[in-house]
Amino acid sequence: MNNRFLKNIIFLLFINLLVKPFWILGVDRTVQNLVGDATYGTYLAIFNFSYLFYIILDIGLTNFNSKNIAQNNHLLSKHFVGISQAKILLSIGYFIIIFLIGLAIGYNAEQLKLLGIIGLNQVLLSFILYVRSNIAALLLFKTDSILSVLDRVLMILICSFLLWSGLFSQGNFNIYWFVYSQTISYVITLILATAIVLRHTGKLIIKFNMPFILMIIKKSLPYALLVLLMSFYNRLEPVLIERILPKDISAVQAGIYAKAYRLFDAGNNISYLFSVILLPLFASVIKKGEDLQSLVKQSFSLMLTMTCLIAIVCIFYSQNLMELLYPRPESELVEIYNSRIHESSKILQILMGSFVSISITYIFGTLLTANGNLKQLNIVAAIGVIINVSLNFIFIPIFKAQGAAFTSLCVQFATCFIQFVIAKQTFNLRLGTKLWISIFSFIILTSITTIILKNTALNWIYSFLISSFSGIIIAFITKMLDYKELKNLISSSIILVKKQ
Repeated sequence: MNNRFLKNIIFLLFINLLVKPFWILGVDRTVQNLVGDATYGTYLAIFNFSYLFYIILDIGLTNFNSKNIAQNNHLLSKHFVGISQAKILLSIGYFIIIFLIGLAIGYNAEQLKLLGIIGLNQVLLSFILYVRSNIAALLLFKTDSILSVLDRVLMILICSFLLWSGLFSQGNFNIYWFVYSQTISYVITLILATAIVLRHTGKLIIKFNMPFILMIIKKSLPYALLVLLMSFYNRLEPVLIERILPKDISAVQAGIYAKAYRLFDAGNNISYLFSVILLPLFASVIKKGEDLQSLVKQSFSLMLTMTCLIAIVCIFYSQNLMELLYPRPESELVEIYNSRIHESSKILQILMGSFVSISITYIFGTLLTANGNLKQLNIVAAIGVIINVSLNFIFIPIFKAQGAAFTSLCVQFATCFIQFVIAKQTFNLRLGTKLWISIFSFIILTSITTIILKNTALNWIYSFLISSFSGIIIAFITKMLDYKELKNLISSSIILVKKQ
């Protein structure tokens, strides 16, 4: 089981690292630079607002389904139709709620129009993730990995055509082109993912079965509260920035936050992919009564190696990264530009601490979810929401976007620590003193190496790359990674990919 996990993680990371950097550095960055901080800040605020109520689209169905189908493959045909029908009904409710609340908090006609399109994209994404949960539950991880980047690949193609084909003026590019590109990409991805699932369901009996729908919803509701609470403490900051601060600075501050948040979210998405693979694996291991220790230890070590390395280099090179991603517009004064970039770089440094914490929760939170410890997870998430709202209302008026970033750091660290303690007690986890020594040694040595390289006469891009490569070497030296094990796993993964 450990080997299977590592093989699929390697493939998953490989395919995502091929796609995500170009999306972040090429398309997404270019869009924000073209439409401006204020427009993109408004988009991000509305996007995160729509995401706060994402749970209405799912109410825990995807997590419930992933665990249930992983343990009971024979139920796929029966559940696929019923859950799909339930999600259609939930989507109608979702649109009603987001528009009513949007009106209540003062969204104007233009903001409501954008909310409607973004809401449609959330519906499509919800269906994609549900369909993919069936694919992952069948342990078709290679297929699921490809689907995890398909929408991004399609968006890259569409946006690249709009931005750089020469057929359209970049000066006319607006945020709606970006949002509609998402819509098209999601539709195509959903069609292909559904076709793959239908190959494994056998004959489907399509009929409206309300008792079954209500039964499924009832079983998934414990997951719903958890996802709702997590959505609030993970996605609330941009919404509160845009709503709490005065109108003359709110959109710009949301845009400044969005610059740093983009890198945080990109890393977070990759970490999230771990949980997609881990949930059915943990569920399967728990059902079979197999030993969890080695799988948890291995996944924890891999996650920390990746996230700490990314966090360290981003913290020390934050200013350089922001300047690279967001060059100064010719019309903007140097002083104003430097102020914006400096603020974004400080936010990025803080968010990288959040990135490490939230990534660890994908290990222990997923483990507890697979074990059915939803009551404890809901309590932890509720604590996260309370801390988030309280601190944001204190810090945002004083420190603006930086206050929201600091709040995120506090929330993620608190929830991460509590989940770790609960998981350790529940499963009697023993990570071992050697692993903790390896972790601290890796962090200290990588930080020292990065500081030394940053202060050399080398061009910062070269020192950044050398720092990153050095961090990987240090990971092997400190035993965070095992060379022989990874070599064997990479070789077997390549063979497996070729067979597929």
